[in-house]
Amino acid sequence: MGNNQNDHHEAEYIPNSNKEMSRRQFLTYTLGGATAYMAAGAILPMVRFAVDPILQKKADGDYVKVAEVTKINNEPQEFSFELKQQDGWYPSTANLVAWIRKDESGTIYALSPICKHLGCTVGWNNNKSYPDEYHCPCHGARYTKVGQTLAVSPKPLDTYKVKIENGWVYLGSTESNTVVK
Repeated sequence: MGNNQNDHHEAEYIPNSNKEMSRRQFLTYTLGGATAYMAAGAILPMVRFAVDPILQKKADGDYVKVAEVTKINNEPQEFSFELKQQDGWYPSTANLVAWIRKDESGTIYALSPICKHLGCTVGWNNNKSYPDEYHCPCHGARYTKVGQTLAVSPKPLDTYKVKIENGWVYLGSTESNTVVK
């Protein structure tokens, strides 16, 4: 009979099937879910804060009025202008410069004064040893009227996007120089 009693106790013990959830599993899932919910509530605002400037619409098509068309000739002239920009959440104003001229066919184009060697500012005809050239005072980089590199710099000067409207020259963002090959 001793064996029968052991058999009886073994028969009462039925392991949980996969369909049933133990109290321990329930608590684990509940606490894990609550923790994930609270963590998401804390992390999502931080992620949005970091990603929001990236998701903002870019104002790539914005142009700034810079100069009257009648003032532009075939000699490069320096024009200063202000560009309103958004740095993350902070609005700011950048003071920019462009060298603007007409080519032989009358097309107006504008060069960025930022040297492609190390980022100094170039000037037109500012070195008597190299007349009718852009010259960088920092490391001696030189460029032609159209921005083609003559010395030191690995690339030509960038150009601004140009739009002519109602007798005014409007400048947009800079782009790689396509005038020189």
